Amino acid sequence: MAVAEVAGAAPAGVAVAAPAAPAVLGGPTGAFCDGQGGSSARATGMMLPNDAITIQNGLERSMKGSIIMVRRTHAGRKPPNSRMLDTDARLALIHDWLSRELHLAQVRIEVASSDASFRRYFRVWNGTNTYIVMDAPPEKEDVRPYLKVTRLLEELGAHVPHVHEADSARGLLLLEDLGAMSYLQQLERGGDSAALYGDALAALANIQLHGAAACAQLPPYGRSELAREMALMPEWFLARHLSLTLTAAERELLEAAFEFLIAAALAQPRVFVHRDYHARNLMVVGERNPGIIDFQDALCGPVGYDLVSLLKDCYIAWPRARVVSWVQGYRTRLLEHGGPAGASEAEFLRWFDLIGVQRHIKVLGIFCRLWYRDGKAGYLADLPRTLDYVRETSAHYPELGPLARFLEERVTAQLPRANERIAAAGAQRTGAQP
Repeated sequence: MAVAEVAGAAPAGVAVAAPAAPAVLGGPTGAFCDGQGGSSARATGMMLPNDAITIQNGLERSMKGSIIMVRRTHAGRKPPNSRMLDTDARLALIHDWLSRELHLAQVRIEVASSDASFRRYFRVWNGTNTYIVMDAPPEKEDVRPYLKVTRLLEELGAHVPHVHEADSARGLLLLEDLGAMSYLQQLERGGDSAALYGDALAALANIQLHGAAACAQLPPYGRSELAREMALMPEWFLARHLSLTLTAAERELLEAAFEFLIAAALAQPRVFVHRDYHARNLMVVGERNPGIIDFQDALCGPVGYDLVSLLKDCYIAWPRARVVSWVQGYRTRLLEHGGPAGASEAEFLRWFDLIGVQRHIKVLGIFCRLWYRDGKAGYLADLPRTLDYVRETSAHYPELGPLARFLEERVTAQLPRANERIAAAGAQRTGAQP
């Protein structure tokens, strides 16, 4: 989310700096999406029995660089908690925790960002060291799933932010600072896509090849989760955004397509699924690239899910031939190490494509819900690309032919009109302001 300027005076004894404005991302090759939008299924389970505990080496492990732990987006997407008042009790609590309990002297705190949930993130300077503080009010957010998945991924050798200190009772974590450069930013600056995606695919393969025990500790990405996610599309995208009234035959068509996609997802081998493994949640780091963030909603699910999140996401698109080449190379890696590679390249590509349709149907609903329920209009600009993924892939598979025709005949032409309506209403409100 956009970096927020601190309003009002800071709590006594804490220096709170307003960071520089983020660069505007996007452009001809980039868009932005929120894979979960505050996801409906959240990992559960206990890691720490204590309310407050020092993790591993504690504070003596220095940290380098500076990372904003959640997304930056373009102007117009207002984050929750975008202004902090001088009465912000949580900020005062953070300062007290850092200075009195963790004995970090001369702490300077900068607002990093807030995400689609109630979590907020702050960058903390202590001399030359920097840290990230996750602020997750316990009545709204439970940090224990994050701690659990962190442990599972670290045990697999993935480069996730190391947890230096945790107070789960008060919803405070002190995390490693992974660096300020996301994959998306690096790619937009002309970064080496072959090298970046090579690292990302290698890290993902390592998790999938060695994560069976970790996967067994995660909730399943099952029928109910898959169905609930896709149900967001007719409710929020078709009915609310496009103002479409479906006929009985169209409702049956969608139900049949969704049932087919659920069955296809459940037929895939089960692996550790990050759920948002994409260019905004991968950070460019000097050692053990990439740094991986936003993994707390991990589930045990289809082998193709994270792969499609990375290669067919909502904010940077690649030619089909290049995507297929990456998928084939990834399958070869799995095959060489005895992983779940399918009986053929065609089967593996089918897994990849079909779980992508499920994911993008979900995202169509989430993007619209983020506007109509949460007031975040910026995601509407990402709907055309997301819809194109669904249309193009559905047209390649006979079982989804009716869905492809429905989208072409009833949906495609309506989307730009709906987006223009929202944009015009926003411009009218802006123009009316003094």
